[in-house]
Amino acid sequence: MTRSEPIHEVNFAPPRPFGKVLKAKIKETLFPDDPFHQFNGATLPIRIKQGVKYFVPIFEWLPNYTLSLFKYDLLAGITIASLAIPQGISYAKLANIEPIVGLYSSFVPPLIYAVFGNSKHLAVGTVAACSLLIAQSLQEVVSPTDDPHLYMRMIYTATFISGVVQTLLGFLRLGILVDFLSHSTIVGFMGGTATLISLQQLRGMLGLNHFTQHTDVINVLKAVFKNRDEWKWEPAVIGVIFLSFLQFTRYVKQKKPSLFWVSAIAPMVVVVVGGLFAFLTRHNSHGIQVVGTLKRGINPSSIKLLIFDNEHIQAPLKAGIITALIALAEGMAIGRSFAIMKNEQVDGNKEMIAFGFMNIIGSFTSCYLTTGPFSKTAVNFNAGCKSQMSNVVMAVCMLLTLLVLAPLFSYTPLVALSAIIMSAMLGLIDYQKIYHLFKVDKFDFCICMAAFIGVAFVSMDMGLMMSVGLALVRALLYVARPATSKLERLPDSTLYRDIEQYPNGTKVPGFLVLQLGSPIYFANANYIRERIMRWVRDEESAKSGEVVEYVILELGGVTTIDITGVETLLEVRRNLQAKDVKMILVNPRLEVMEKLLRTKFVAKIGKESIFLAVDEAIEACRFLLKTSKTVGNENHV
Repeated sequence: MTRSEPIHEVNFAPPRPFGKVLKAKIKETLFPDDPFHQFNGATLPIRIKQGVKYFVPIFEWLPNYTLSLFKYDLLAGITIASLAIPQGISYAKLANIEPIVGLYSSFVPPLIYAVFGNSKHLAVGTVAACSLLIAQSLQEVVSPTDDPHLYMRMIYTATFISGVVQTLLGFLRLGILVDFLSHSTIVGFMGGTATLISLQQLRGMLGLNHFTQHTDVINVLKAVFKNRDEWKWEPAVIGVIFLSFLQFTRYVKQKKPSLFWVSAIAPMVVVVVGGLFAFLTRHNSHGIQVVGTLKRGINPSSIKLLIFDNEHIQAPLKAGIITALIALAEGMAIGRSFAIMKNEQVDGNKEMIAFGFMNIIGSFTSCYLTTGPFSKTAVNFNAGCKSQMSNVVMAVCMLLTLLVLAPLFSYTPLVALSAIIMSAMLGLIDYQKIYHLFKVDKFDFCICMAAFIGVAFVSMDMGLMMSVGLALVRALLYVARPATSKLERLPDSTLYRDIEQYPNGTKVPGFLVLQLGSPIYFANANYIRERIMRWVRDEESAKSGEVVEYVILELGGVTTIDITGVETLLEVRRNLQAKDVKMILVNPRLEVMEKLLRTKFVAKIGKESIFLAVDEAIEACRFLLKTSKTVGNENHV
């Protein structure tokens, strides 16, 4: 049945006040999770109580904590502590700092995270990628061997800057910046870093005394083969044995997940066995290098060692900002991944604040950069942790180690640490994920490989920039060349869908229905204008006997429009009028409609040219066509 009036009327209400719109946009941008909804309608004391619980999560879970939960956290904490000791020493070696600093870094930061952290499963500790990245950035300006004191001061300063950046991002709720490190970038970065770190461990595996300060694959391999005269078979044999043992325990864990503890304690077994072997066989006589002296004691304060003078601040500032983002991306991704398994939510902004606080306070207490490493978090999760208390247990274990057991680890062979690092890194090269990216999305694969190749063969920061830059290029392509599609009616329905997806659609004679799928603004306005006119040209050339009388623009996917976009629509309308074609708008969203009203666009094209649905627009236009033809015939008679 034809009709002159549509069933549903378009809302032409006056635009909302600017202040209300701005407030809504700020809230949606900075507070998409609406964290303060719990305060609505509450009294002032309740609001204060809820606010303290929100900003300091320990006050939320600790009052309900029970002894039955502690039994699980106790086991998990002891288990991850057994992993934290060898990892702390190993990753400190990667950062070219004293091993004791690596142990300190698993003592203070976990306590801070237990207070401010939001994830029940995240286990805090040092990570290989950030350790290497800090070393690479700082040793360009100061040698860790020639001036170790200045180097350590820069390490603490870089850690402090990382903490400040993370805290600011959390308080300003700018976690969106971390999203620029896409999943493809992280996979490629971790794979490239793991490859590079694994090759660097050939120094310890072969017992080399001289090595390169560069951190790319070419220079590392050159250094290995250039110093062939320093190769020693004793550490090589021991290293292969240790590495084979560690890989076997990983295989056992994969085959039987219930035996996760076998893989978790394997690094500690390697350290203990290696230390006993080095002590009993007089390591120096066999060319087996050891960690060296580790003194007992509590962390000395390092707050006075932070350095901010113009001469030295540039390198720590660069290292701090880059590692802050990488540590956030890794830690938040890992925390969310394990939370999903338990159908729980992790507040990303709280996590950023927690990471920031633990690195700021860590930089004051002789600790370097920490985040949530995957290996330790996986062990914590599999061990059955129930809350952040497992981090407290780990910290207490590390305290006992620092006070009592630290000297015992002085006999740890460097080859044992190399085997531990290499085994951990081999698990970070996700071949299956890289292959999956290649099969599913070639552009994502290119982004991944840009990070992988850049990190492995150029530098870590260059690899990141290459990958992020490529990802931004793709984003700009999406922005500048948005999707547009031609719609046709599906058989026996009033639905209009893309003909490429549904080629069995039916065309309505005289009508060209186009769908715009992105905001219309200065970056893509010219393309949209040219694309619409090309659709009209192609439609008329394809059907020689048929003329396009109406172009219907479906705007449901257009979330916003700027002044350039409005002018573009006006220009499209003028171009269509020159061809004696009318332009109809369908389903403009609230913000788009408000802009069209403010710019008097609606007044220019008329309210009768805007509809809620495509079928209603076509029915109304058909009625006008029939009416005009009838009137024309009567006038002709």
